Amino acid sequence: MKAGARVLGIDDSPFTEKDESVLVVGVVWRSGVVEGVLSTHVKRDGLDSTKKLEGMVKKSKFRPQLRMIVIHGTTLAGFNIVDLRKLSRSLALPVIAVTKRKPHAGTVKNALRNLQDSERRWKLLESAGPVLKIGGLYAHLAGIGSEDARKFLSAFGGMPEPVRLAHLIGSGIVRGESHGKV
Repeated sequence: MKAGARVLGIDDSPFTEKDESVLVVGVVWRSGVVEGVLSTHVKRDGLDSTKKLEGMVKKSKFRPQLRMIVIHGTTLAGFNIVDLRKLSRSLALPVIAVTKRKPHAGTVKNALRNLQDSERRWKLLESAGPVLKIGGLYAHLAGIGSEDARKFLSAFGGMPEPVRLAHLIGSGIVRGESHGKV
C-alpha cells in the first residue's frame, strides 16, 4: 500500500446488556490526519454488522479514496460477527481485523452457545481464517497478504491509529468523555 493512502479504522462504542443498538464509528485517516468520521449502528449480538459496514462505506463520500479497512476485532457489539471476506469482496478493499489479545476459540465457541444461530456465527468466525501474530497484535486478513499486512501494521508500532481514534470517538460520544484504551 502506498504511503499516504487513506485508511478507515472501525470500532464499536461501549454498550450494556440493555442496549439493543450499538454505535459503530469509522475514522478516515491519512498520514496522521483525520479526514473524516463515519458512523452506523448495529444490533447487539446481532447478525447485521457486515451489511451495516458495507452500507456505511458505500454511501460515504470517502469511499473512492479508501485503500484499506482496519477493524478492532472480528466482532462488533458483542457477538455481531463481521464476515471479513464478504466485506472485502463487496467493497473491493483489503480488510484487517486486529486485537491485542489472542482470540481463544474454545472460550468463544462456549459463549456463542448462548446465542441464536450459534453454528452460523461459529462458521463466520472460522471463515476469517487463521489468526496471525504481527508485532504485538493478532490479525485476521481478507484481501491482503500477510507480508503486506505486516508492513502496514508495523508502521504503527501497536494498534493502528485510525482504530484507536474510532475507539476514543465512540467512547466519547456514548459516555460523554473518552474512556479506556484499545
